[in-house]
Amino acid sequence: MARKYFGTDGIRGRVGQFPITPDFMLKLGWAAGMAFRKQGKCRILIGKDTRISGYMFESALEAGLAAAGADVQLLGPMPTPAIAYLTRTFQADAGIVISASHNPHDDNGIKFFSSEGTKLPDDVELMIEELLDQPMTVVESAGIGKASRINDASGRYIEFCKGSVPSGTSFKGLKIVVDCAHGAAYKVAPSVFRELGAEVKVMAAQPDGLNINDGCGSTHIAGLQAEVLAHGADLGIAFDGDADRVLMVDQYGAMVDGDELLFIIARDLQERGRLHGGVVGTLMSNLGLELALAELNIPFVRAKVGDRYVIAELLARNWLLGGENSGHLVCFQHTTTGDAIIAALQVLMALKRRQQTLVEARTALKKCPQVLVNVRLAGAADPLEHPSVKEACARVTERMAGRGRVLLRKSGTEPLVRVMVEGDDEGQVRSYADELAKIVAEVCA
Repeated sequence: MARKYFGTDGIRGRVGQFPITPDFMLKLGWAAGMAFRKQGKCRILIGKDTRISGYMFESALEAGLAAAGADVQLLGPMPTPAIAYLTRTFQADAGIVISASHNPHDDNGIKFFSSEGTKLPDDVELMIEELLDQPMTVVESAGIGKASRINDASGRYIEFCKGSVPSGTSFKGLKIVVDCAHGAAYKVAPSVFRELGAEVKVMAAQPDGLNINDGCGSTHIAGLQAEVLAHGADLGIAFDGDADRVLMVDQYGAMVDGDELLFIIARDLQERGRLHGGVVGTLMSNLGLELALAELNIPFVRAKVGDRYVIAELLARNWLLGGENSGHLVCFQHTTTGDAIIAALQVLMALKRRQQTLVEARTALKKCPQVLVNVRLAGAADPLEHPSVKEACARVTERMAGRGRVLLRKSGTEPLVRVMVEGDDEGQVRSYADELAKIVAEVCA
């Protein structure tokens, strides 16, 4: 059944434009509360990132949940994966995250976690959607939900992250720069690495409600690259606004993306006999990752783009490790969802075990040239189904003669068509990507 409100990553959009409005959030809180009460559930955690609209939506959700008879526990600004973890450990019935992840401050959104710290089952999402189309009611006064605040949430999550590496682990002597994107990790991430002994230079950790992801974080890596070089650091770590994505920078300022980090973790797990199966990537994963894993006899499969699909594929195969080149990495041996701090720690442990620098560890993966061009999507028509776009994709694919691939897809979080071309000749790849992007733009105009 098609969803009316939920996308691949919850409900997301521009603040003030439906459905990212206070009245909709009030109704959404009520619908979620009613859905969980139907299952005998009535205690829900709410966390958020640092964008200014989070205060408004937190209050609206809280009121809606209370009207449905659900008790609410507020976590304040916390990474998305922290809310998944705390929902599970507090034995709450669900968790709600107010965040638009790597988007700018004028976007926001809502994600839900089940009591197990996983994505909501489809039937629960559909139940919430059905309730959103019904009149809102209020339970009897004695049954209205209460709200309270969990004051030690940050400390609990910091200890959980530290527990993902062996007891007694020390990163003493390691000099790192941590870019918090003025986002949800601005307090907890520096504490995790410092408490494990690393020398930490922190940047973009002064959120003001408007500067989240603004020229910083995993989507704007140049600032981190400059800081790593300026401070002579061993490496840099960049999070996005809600800290479910991580990218790194090596000591020479070169970016290390999610494919490379995934390879480093996978090789380490295999060498320790703890991989348990293979690795799940996505349609956007670089061909070089697939080839490097094949050299190690590690199985690799591609899921659709989006952590929901990576997680679904991991669960279906009973595998532990997967992720996206954007830096959304899932380490099921430690947690239930993509967690940037956990993933970064696994990379640091892999470097420590091999006594390698990040520069040395990434050399076994030779990435194929890959060009991604974003085209703004306008109107309701699907340009991917347009005959001229299909013909152009077929023509480029034929020209590449088996030495590359073409992928066009619509973003699940933004009004964009992503045009990706990958092959062995960078100049040719860029030319093909620009050619296809121009045709898509003409169709979208």
